[in-house]
Amino acid sequence: MTNNRLKSFKTAFQNLQLLPLTTPEDLNKFHVEYGTELLEELEHLVEDCSPDNNKIIFTGHRGSGKSTLLGQFCQHIHDRYFVVFFSISDLIEMSDVNHVNILFAMAVKLMEAAEERQIKIGSKTKKAFYQWFSKHTRTEGIYSDSGMELETSAEAGVNALFVKFFSKLKATLKANSVIREEITTEFGRQIADLVDRINDIASAIQAACGQEILVVIDDLDKLDLEIVDRVYRNHISALFQPQFRIIYTIPMAATRDMSLRGIILNATNNKIQSMWATKLFPRGEDRVPNASPADEAVKVFEQILYKRIPQELIEPEATQMMIVKSGGALREFIRLGSQCCGLCLKQLRRTPEKQDLIITSDILKNAITDYRINLTEPLGQNRYQILVDVYQNYLPNDGMDQDFLDLLHNLYILEYRNADLWFGVHPVVQEILQRRGLIGVTG
Repeated sequence: MTNNRLKSFKTAFQNLQLLPLTTPEDLNKFHVEYGTELLEELEHLVEDCSPDNNKIIFTGHRGSGKSTLLGQFCQHIHDRYFVVFFSISDLIEMSDVNHVNILFAMAVKLMEAAEERQIKIGSKTKKAFYQWFSKHTRTEGIYSDSGMELETSAEAGVNALFVKFFSKLKATLKANSVIREEITTEFGRQIADLVDRINDIASAIQAACGQEILVVIDDLDKLDLEIVDRVYRNHISALFQPQFRIIYTIPMAATRDMSLRGIILNATNNKIQSMWATKLFPRGEDRVPNASPADEAVKVFEQILYKRIPQELIEPEATQMMIVKSGGALREFIRLGSQCCGLCLKQLRRTPEKQDLIITSDILKNAITDYRINLTEPLGQNRYQILVDVYQNYLPNDGMDQDFLDLLHNLYILEYRNADLWFGVHPVVQEILQRRGLIGVTG
């Protein structure tokens, strides 16, 4: 018997892994219009900056849709700028990120983008860049293989040797901690030399293509808060030295630190753009019996889900419950949908004859139970008290408390904004508090 329902859920499960949407293909297939005001604000910040004040910080909850929004923004603006959009996690081990290898990764991605787009940089200039990369990443062997090619056909554009060179270089950066340490040690003492080379590459690209540079570095917001603090507090001036537009990401929790926030605001001249969780309910209304989430927000979340999973594979009631249980955090919504598809796939492999299987409220409740148990493991007495305080007061007692910042960073606590700023406890985390008798079942 052909298991068509299994195939349908496998496709849906795979579609639900596609977050963020950063490629033009994924954006065209799955994108849903949202964050229009944020896109307009980003465009304003990029278009209207000055050469001396052209760095932007983009922050928000992990999984709030920042990467997808940035991907859409880069696609929207690519005809006006030479745009380089990349994730730091593609080049550097996340536990080893520092200001030096952020800048070095920027140089790599600028040069790689120039090759991919066949930007005609002069052969001598290009050769100097490749020799510099080869020296600092010990990829001289790869460089020597392509040396004659650089001498004779540097204007020819992308070719297999360049692809091989950058594949080797990126793999070295990602996997070789010794190389990363050598780069950090060398340029940590002379950061100006690294910045000069980045500016040289950018100038060569700009001269060749006639467009100004915009670099967008994603996933810095996924770094541990300790690393974020070290990178931005101690080295923000180095990160801001390249002479072109750059958008850096940073975790929302890091911007709660008053001292660090002051450093960032001063360095950017107040160019911080925030993205927070979608407000499904006015403050406190989610605790009113039979309260309904905001229609506009529901429509957006439904569109996001139904572009990935056929509507006939899920009960309408399950969709509505999934939206509410996400707390308005996009990643949490997608996570619950993915877990439901996973449960259906397991069931279909056990009983392939169930070709009428769909995601029901009961299946969603099982997915929520699994997720709730995982969320419970890291909690301790102090964190329980913080969660109760936020649930009751919509604010923490101490917004600088490290446990509060960790809970915010890891989506146990969600930040909302309208006319005011307030915090809520993730709906699945509320279930944990209820089961422990720390809050009432209905609030």
